[in-house]
Amino acid sequence: MELAGYLLAILVGFTMGLIGGGGSILTVPILVYLFGMDTLLASSYSLFVVGSTSAIGVLSHYRQGNIRFKNALFFGLPSIIGVFVTRKYLVTLIPSVIFSAGDFVMTKSILLLILFALLMITASYYMIRKSDAKDINLNTGIHKETLVLLGFIIGSLTGLLGAGGGFMIVPVLIYCSYTMKQAVGTSLFIMALSAFIGFLGDVYLGVKIDYFFLLKFSGIAAIGILIGTSLSNYITPTKLKPAFGVFILISGLYILIKETLFY
Repeated sequence: MELAGYLLAILVGFTMGLIGGGGSILTVPILVYLFGMDTLLASSYSLFVVGSTSAIGVLSHYRQGNIRFKNALFFGLPSIIGVFVTRKYLVTLIPSVIFSAGDFVMTKSILLLILFALLMITASYYMIRKSDAKDINLNTGIHKETLVLLGFIIGSLTGLLGAGGGFMIVPVLIYCSYTMKQAVGTSLFIMALSAFIGFLGDVYLGVKIDYFFLLKFSGIAAIGILIGTSLSNYITPTKLKPAFGVFILISGLYILIKETLFY
């Protein structure tokens, strides 16, 4: 099982490097189901994986001139605030046992997995559906207030579930007239900032981290993002998104069914 987990870590990085998101949404399920990790701890580890692999991708995209820092600022700062507030206050307020009905006990761990499954299903929809290129070209931007709000929402999701939110950031940046490569590079920059802040917050709060395992898993994911970033010059990411979206959809449905019907 662990071997499969490490192989999937390559897929995590590969997808993030190629399409600027989506891969990180696999990290928590991999850590929970293939490495037997608690969901909350897995979300902490996921923040580091998302942050480190995104940072590596940022370096490559920066050299290619794909990062536009203006909207990244409007996205990034509210996203960091969202991560911090969620990890420090909201997550700690959720009780260990939420309710029970017969033999079923809704724990914090199960609730987070269910929310994660719903996020995966939502992400799969945006990956599978076909975007209208005409709509993208006709739009010239989004109000700064909207970017700030979206940044806070995406940061809050990152803080709650440990996912980077790239699948939401990239379409918004494309709507702002970014090219696909610019959207991917800028998305990675935003995810790196918010995820690292969330992870450092967890360390400050005393979360016990196995750094040897974390660095090994992140290093393997880093190989994937280098491959994905390199291949982005030769592969059209929009052609791969629907196929990966189907994979995310199946994974999300599996988690949802397993945690609610086969507990």
